[in-house]
Amino acid sequence: MTTPGTTPGKREDSAPAKVHRGMRPAGELPGPGGRSVTSRVLSVLDAFSGERRRMSLSDISRRTAMPLTTAYRLVSELVAWGALERDRDGRYQIGLRLWEVAALAPRGPGLREAAMPFLEDLYEATHQHVQLAVLDGADVVVLERISGRGSVGVRGRVGGRLPAHATGVGLVLLAYAPPEAQERYLAGPLVALTERTVADPGRLRAVLAGVRRDGYAISDRQVQLDAVSVAAPVRDAAEGVVAALSVVVRAGDPQPGVLVPPVVAAARGVSRRLSSRA
Repeated sequence: MTTPGTTPGKREDSAPAKVHRGMRPAGELPGPGGRSVTSRVLSVLDAFSGERRRMSLSDISRRTAMPLTTAYRLVSELVAWGALERDRDGRYQIGLRLWEVAALAPRGPGLREAAMPFLEDLYEATHQHVQLAVLDGADVVVLERISGRGSVGVRGRVGGRLPAHATGVGLVLLAYAPPEAQERYLAGPLVALTERTVADPGRLRAVLAGVRRDGYAISDRQVQLDAVSVAAPVRDAAEGVVAALSVVVRAGDPQPGVLVPPVVAAARGVSRRLSSRA
C-alpha cells in the first residue's frame, strides 16, 4: 500500500506501434471466454487482499473463475517475474518485485518521505493514530500510519482502502476534488459503515462545503462507533490538494476541537516541504 518518488519513464528509443480500429495491442489477445491475457493476470493479483495474503493455486483458480491449468500457467509466469512468491507450504503471496514497481508511484514513497517528520511530530504531540492518505477513485488509500499502544483500534491498514465519505482524510480529499469527480461520487451508492455515517448525497454535499470553508474535516464515529478523526489537506506547489493527514482518537478523548490546530499545522508543514521540492 500507499505513500512518491519518480514515475516510470516511457521508452523513447522507438516509435509507438500503431493500433488500428478493431485490433488489440500485444498482450491483449482475448483468452477463452473473451477475457484478455492482461485482465486475467490482473485478476490473479487482485485476488490477494489484506484478508487473503496467502493462497493455494486452487484458491486462486476459484477466486478468479479460471481453470486450474490457466491459473497455473499465469501464476508460474508471475512467480518467474517476481510478482508472486511461493512460501514453504506451497501457497502463493505477493512478491517483492511488485513492491519495487509500486515504489515508483509518484504518490507513494516521495510523499511519505516528505510527510514523515511532521507525522512523527504530530504523533509525539498526541500519542494517537496519525496517518497519511490519498484518494484513489472512490476510496482513500492509507500510505502511512503511526500508532500508539493505547490508541483506539482502527479499521484498515497501510495500503488498505476505505470509502472516502466516511473518513476524515476522505472528506478532505473529496471536498477539494474537481466538481465532476465530486458529482460522480455523490451519485453513489454511499455505503453506511455505522449509524452515524453521512450517506445522504445532500447532507454530504453540505459537509464537503463546510470542509472547504473551515479547512479541515472531522469524521465523528462514521467508520466505527468508538473513533473520531480530524483531518487537514496537504497541498503541492501548485496549491492542489494531493493528500490528507489525520489523527484518529477514541470518541470523547480528547475532544476533536483540541486536535484541529496541531493537525492543520502538520498538514501545512508537509505542504511547505512539498513546495520547496518543486
